[in-house]
Amino acid sequence: MKRIGMLTSGGDCQALNAAMRGVVKTMVNATEEVEIYGFLDGYKGLIYGNFRMLTGADFSGILTKGGTILGSSRTPFKLMREPDANGLDKVEAMKQNYYKLQLDCLVILGGNGTHKTANLLREEGLNVVTLPKTIDNDLWGTDMTFGFQSAVDIATDVIDCIHTTASSHGRVFIVEIMGHKVGWLTLNAGMAGGADIILIPEIPYDIDKVVEAINERNRKGSRFTILAVAEGAISKEDAALSKKDYKKKLETSPYPSVSYEVAARIQEKTGSEVRVTVPGHMQRGGSPCPYDRVFASRLGSEAAKLILSGEYGFMVGIRNREIIKVPLEDVAGKLKMVSPDATIIQEAKMLGISFGD
Repeated sequence: MKRIGMLTSGGDCQALNAAMRGVVKTMVNATEEVEIYGFLDGYKGLIYGNFRMLTGADFSGILTKGGTILGSSRTPFKLMREPDANGLDKVEAMKQNYYKLQLDCLVILGGNGTHKTANLLREEGLNVVTLPKTIDNDLWGTDMTFGFQSAVDIATDVIDCIHTTASSHGRVFIVEIMGHKVGWLTLNAGMAGGADIILIPEIPYDIDKVVEAINERNRKGSRFTILAVAEGAISKEDAALSKKDYKKKLETSPYPSVSYEVAARIQEKTGSEVRVTVPGHMQRGGSPCPYDRVFASRLGSEAAKLILSGEYGFMVGIRNREIIKVPLEDVAGKLKMVSPDATIIQEAKMLGISFGD
């Protein structure tokens, strides 16, 4: 008998259900002796013992369903070692619930913060296998995370829709795309959607360079300009500030996000009409695209294979189109950033895209 605990942690995204389905279907097809315990709302469920028994029927018909049937929540890694409001030791509580249910393994689906906690549990002696979920595609050790391609498709569709209204009115449009620390989503959606300017966290922008790119398009007869701006994009001036000073600036800023500040500066320097579109959580929602359905299913199947062979302490990822296993200690705490010297950046620049640098 294999007893498996499952949880989804952090922000939701497409294909979480597909990945869990991949694990369970593979386990069930390999052995009839398996029990699945689904912890509700991420690590909170594991901490407080909130779970429900799941059967194969729970995973029927969910391949195309977005979100997560288990619910999710954010439980910051930096607070894991701090007692809760009632003095409960969270780490000890998770361990006790694991042992109380006599689990053989925890299957944890999540992003960067989730993997830090998963590695902590591994260090505490629990058997853990993880799956890389995030629309940001910023997890170290894997070429791709599930949810990313679906989010790229949605963000690209937004930019596609903006093209017609931007050209009709001859305006500057900014599409703000998710990504606080890394720019993979903005970069890919911006290129796919034909954005003229792409601003990402890894390449601090000079607003004068942005304005110069807009003016150059105007000189060449283009009636509009579209900017794809990551929510974590940062100017060269702000990048030079200390973390403390930058945080203080954000707290006192009159703008709801960086896109509105960029819009105000462009309007001030060019006199052009500027509009901001923020698709927000739409990028996390809806059905997973076919790529993510296949990818998540493959990851889930390989995770089950590790469990059946008793190999724990790994994240299942992909490298050079082959599914791989990566030690959790090599993943936790590392971000896969966009390098300013990456070939994709150089190719985008050759296409005429400005990064404001």
